[in-house]
Amino acid sequence: MNKLIISPSPHIHGEFSTKRLMRDVIIALLPALLASFYFFGLGAAKVVCISIISCVVFEYLIQKFLLKVTPSINDLSSVVTGLILSFNLPSNLPVWLVVTGSLIAIGAGKMIFGGLGNNPFNPALVGRVFLLIARPEEMTTWPLPLTLATADATTGATPLAIIKEGLKNGLTIDQIKESSDYTFSYLDTLFGQIGGSLGEVSAIALLLGFAYLLVRKVITWHIPVTIFLSVTVFSGILHFANSDKFIDPVFHLLTGGMIFGAVYMATDYVTSPMTHKGMAVYGIGIGLLTIAIRTFGSYPEGMSFAILFMNALVPLINKYMKPKLFGEVK
Repeated sequence: MNKLIISPSPHIHGEFSTKRLMRDVIIALLPALLASFYFFGLGAAKVVCISIISCVVFEYLIQKFLLKVTPSINDLSSVVTGLILSFNLPSNLPVWLVVTGSLIAIGAGKMIFGGLGNNPFNPALVGRVFLLIARPEEMTTWPLPLTLATADATTGATPLAIIKEGLKNGLTIDQIKESSDYTFSYLDTLFGQIGGSLGEVSAIALLLGFAYLLVRKVITWHIPVTIFLSVTVFSGILHFANSDKFIDPVFHLLTGGMIFGAVYMATDYVTSPMTHKGMAVYGIGIGLLTIAIRTFGSYPEGMSFAILFMNALVPLINKYMKPKLFGEVK
């Protein structure tokens, strides 16, 4: 005999599950992951593997023995957290620091708030910023891409650090570009011939993943495009006002964690606004803060701090930028 089953909403389920969304993010990151292996060798592979395994293990242990709930590692969210965290780290980072960053990301950034869906801040960024503040020397010692002539990794400054240091020493942008430290071109930033974290290796690889996420409808264009536009406008104004002290917008777009942060971290469902208007405000805020930190702050990079700061404002953005109710007349 058929029974009437009464249950709370939702009664209609879509095709998007947490596991599918996380799997799509992993697939989108594969081009950049392969590029990082190519440019940074076994060091990159080691950091990625340790970060992912640590995040999965810590999430399992915390849920199993501290929260006393059924572990949810099968949804792949801890894998994505570990992968994104590794993309924010240099490939020569000591193992114990990678494990520490994973613990902070999962424990302090995610599980302390109740797990997936409850965290106000991007967990991977929490781990990254903690390491940056606690161990700045190790976190800012960047390996240079391996070449056919060198089998061993060497370290050097990132493009952002070179510009920051040159300006600090009283040089103009043109003088910095003519110096021996400035050995890369914008073509190098497109394909990955620059030093930096794993997520800075190749703009093209990251943009391929961006296109995949758009096609799969995992994310929308609103947050990344708004960030790119706001960065272009704000850095363009500064560059137009004084090209000797402020570098052009293309440099800001192609260097550092700009593309990776805008596409893969700022778009996190849990920590980003719900409405398109809210996304625009969120993106503008990230772009403005990033340029402000890069230009006037102590750190060469500002993407991580900008995203975390705007994460904190998301509840306020959602409160004042609610979607229009069905049938509402204004």
